[in-house]
Amino acid sequence: MEKLECAVERITFRNTENGYSVLRCRADGYRQVITAVGCVPDVHVGSILLLSGDWKTDKKYGRQFAFTESEETLPATAYGIEKYLGSGLIKGIGPGYAKRIVDKFGVDTLDIIENSPERLKEVKGMKSALINRILEGWSEQKEIRNIMLFLQGHDVSTSHAAKIFAAYGKDSIKNVMANPYRLADDIWGIGFLTADTIAQKLGFDKEKYVRIRAGILYALGRLSEEGHCYATSGMLKKAAVELLGVDESLVSMTLDDLIKNRDVILDTAEPREEAEQAETGEQDNTAIYLPPLFFSEFGTTKRLMTIAGTPVKEDSVPGNIVSMVEQRTSMTYETVQRQAIETAVRSKVTVITGGPGTGKTTTTLGIIEAFRIMNKKVLLCAPTGRAAKRMSEVANREAKTIHRLLEANPVGGYQRNEKNRIEGDVLIVDECSMIDVLLMYNLLKAVPDNMRIIFVGDVDQLPSVGPGNVLRDIIESGRFPVVRLTVIFRQARESRIILNAHRVNSGEMPDLSNGRNTDFFFVEEGDPDLAAQRIVELVQTKLPGYFRIGTSDIQVLTPMRKGSVGAVNLNQVLQQSLNPPESGKHEIQRGGTVFRSGDRVMQIRNNYSKEVFNGDMGTVFDADEGARTLSVNFDGRLVSYDQSDMDELVLAYAATVHKSQGSEYPVVVMPIEMQHYIMLEKNLVYTGITRAKRGLVIVGTKKAVACAVHRQQASARNTLLKQRLESWNI
Repeated sequence: MEKLECAVERITFRNTENGYSVLRCRADGYRQVITAVGCVPDVHVGSILLLSGDWKTDKKYGRQFAFTESEETLPATAYGIEKYLGSGLIKGIGPGYAKRIVDKFGVDTLDIIENSPERLKEVKGMKSALINRILEGWSEQKEIRNIMLFLQGHDVSTSHAAKIFAAYGKDSIKNVMANPYRLADDIWGIGFLTADTIAQKLGFDKEKYVRIRAGILYALGRLSEEGHCYATSGMLKKAAVELLGVDESLVSMTLDDLIKNRDVILDTAEPREEAEQAETGEQDNTAIYLPPLFFSEFGTTKRLMTIAGTPVKEDSVPGNIVSMVEQRTSMTYETVQRQAIETAVRSKVTVITGGPGTGKTTTTLGIIEAFRIMNKKVLLCAPTGRAAKRMSEVANREAKTIHRLLEANPVGGYQRNEKNRIEGDVLIVDECSMIDVLLMYNLLKAVPDNMRIIFVGDVDQLPSVGPGNVLRDIIESGRFPVVRLTVIFRQARESRIILNAHRVNSGEMPDLSNGRNTDFFFVEEGDPDLAAQRIVELVQTKLPGYFRIGTSDIQVLTPMRKGSVGAVNLNQVLQQSLNPPESGKHEIQRGGTVFRSGDRVMQIRNNYSKEVFNGDMGTVFDADEGARTLSVNFDGRLVSYDQSDMDELVLAYAATVHKSQGSEYPVVVMPIEMQHYIMLEKNLVYTGITRAKRGLVIVGTKKAVACAVHRQQASARNTLLKQRLESWNI
């Protein structure tokens, strides 16, 4: 294999899931910029890489250096040093200052910073405060570099080395040597597979206990990411054996030890139906939980039944309460809406569910007015910022996110809990289909026993991104009053969005005929690449003109992240069309993603210190390439990101349907192609349709739509919440 030392000039493409990258590089011995392709754990502009591979000629893209190994090194040339310093690795030095410093000191720059930092004053514009920041960054970088030099031979990237150092400090190498698998537990962004690669490079035995233990926990965690609260023994062993490549007997022995030490919790599930057993090949009724999920499921059961069984003292409801509400609001409620209001004021735990156009919002406002008549303090909350904001607007009173209601703290967790409960008489929780079992338990811990709770949501939407199927389990348990709003009101019946949503929910094909004065359109296109082009045309020109709106009011929602009409590719092509690079626009490249001022972005993990949470959407306000920081506007609040936490953001011109829950958009464009087959199911299409207010365009094929409409809950979730509620004795 040939070795090539090069400096990364531009990242043309990067797959963040497997690290496959297309790089444009300046390489020693080559006058022109070369293209290098291969998998690299992490890379950024300015990285100095030593690549091992061979040259090849691609029919479409020409000559490329295909590398199989990569190693990041310190630069030796003035050009390389400038790129290295300006890459953002050393806080305080951006491209501008990097050029000034290297222009002054040339190839001696790194030596000057290391041994004669006082000479930095010779650089024009270099003040003492900035020099001190540079020295602090250089000192920290030296520590990281020592770790990096050790770890580079074990497939650990620069950014991961920085995170390891932030977590473990000077004990980093010692901790990694002792048990690399703890990286997967301790550091966000380093999963089991990365830790396992490091361990193998360090010579860890494939059958070592710590590896099998970590693999089982990882497999169980992956199943929870698919929505399961527990795994059966057979399901877990199969997943762990495939992952670890060891004999099942070793997995079984290690699993027994995990159960004995309570690292996982063993419970009993209801026996599976014979047909399901034949399909899955599983005969056991074991339920193996990660402890947080077991205690959340059990705790949710206990709190709901305790609250439901605790009467409200000194409480009387006027016999004509609904009539009083109608008089106060000048509304006439439909029969089921009247029932919902009556049930909510006379019950401790109530569920109100219904599809679009069935009056959930109007009913909720009636319930709020009823409690106002009764002089009760009502609290409103929802899982996401957008849902809470919409709730505030329609109710004309404050609604908080659940995290804000519970006073989430980055250090101490939720400040509102069983020891410090929220204060009020009634809690109304909107968009409950989004709430997973972990969040529900934390919410219920903070609810006083004598408080009423009203859960509002559409049970036919997609279940929560996190584990569990909480709203459906609560409804199907039969332990609490449930009011289903089914009547579609006259005004709503004029919307084909709403009518088609109900058709899909009933397992019928939506009306895909186009016409004038409609809010629902279908664009036939079976080629995913051409579909992506059609989507860009729709968002950029056709829909803004038709609906007289800006492009910021149009959201693309897609079933999957991958593929030509997946979120990743659509974001790239939409960004290029809607927010191209222009003079005066600031931008930062992080991995394969360019963040540019004006970009629509989404937070993909809960960050309590920034008070932004998974699914929150904002707009890049500014990008400071010198300081390597982003400023993002989340509903009028500016939040700063530095190099280390930009991986919490993704572009959001296109988002998955799952990530759209709790949000509404004026206009939605939704590709539905056979390329999405694995994800196509009824409640996904139903959820996507119900996100649109004024207009919806489906781009795809009738075959793909039919496939989705006639496919219900392709993957059921393992949860025992319903059974626990059914069998609970107060």
